Amino acid sequence: MAVASLTRMTVPLASDQSASNQGLLMPKLKYRFRVIFENFGVSTPRTELTKQVIDFKRPTMTFDDIPIEIYNSTLHLAGKGKWAEVSCNLRDDASGAVSKLVGEQIQKQMDFLEMASAASGIDYKFTTRFEVLDGGNGAATPIVLETWELYGCYLKSVDYGNMAYAESTPVQIAMTIMFDNANQTPNGTGVGSTIARTVNDVVTG
Repeated sequence: MAVASLTRMTVPLASDQSASNQGLLMPKLKYRFRVIFENFGVSTPRTELTKQVIDFKRPTMTFDDIPIEIYNSTLHLAGKGKWAEVSCNLRDDASGAVSKLVGEQIQKQMDFLEMASAASGIDYKFTTRFEVLDGGNGAATPIVLETWELYGCYLKSVDYGNMAYAESTPVQIAMTIMFDNANQTPNGTGVGSTIARTVNDVVTG
C-alpha cells in the first residue's frame, strides 16, 4: 500500500471544509499525564504524590437547567455552573511518604487529635495542576499539551483501601477532591479563555 494512502485514513469531509487528504490528527493518550499538588499537606517535597498517582479524573461541568414555561412551549436557559468533584488514586508507598502527606492534609482540614477545625478555607485549601504530556522523557523534555488548574481544592473524602491475602496488587489511597473553580492554562486554550460577554437587545430562547 502506498504511503500516500495513509492521508486518506480519516473521516471524509465536504470540499469546502478541508482537504480530502488531511489525514488523522494524533490523539492525546490517557497514560501520558502528571498531577502536581501545591500547598498540599505540610511536608516537602510533594513530588512523591506526583510519582505515585495511578489515575486522575478530569473535571466535569454541569449547568443548572432553568425551564421557562410559556403557553404551549417550554424554553430552557443555562443556570449556575457547578464543577463536580474529581477523583485521584495513589499508590501507598512502603516509606509512608504518600500516606503522611495525605494525613497532613486531612489534619489541616480537621485536627482529629484535638478535635479542632480550621479557622478558614485559606488555611487548608490547595491547588491541583493536571497536565497532559506528549510522551517525552529524559533528554527529550516532555511537552505539555493541556493543563487544568483546579483552585480552592480540599479533600472531600479519603479511602485508605483494604488489604487482602489473596491479592498481589499495590495498596491504594483513593482521594475525592472538591474544588471551587477550574481553568485550562495558558488562558486561551479552552475553559478560561477570554471571550467577550454577549449582550443582545432581543432576548429569546
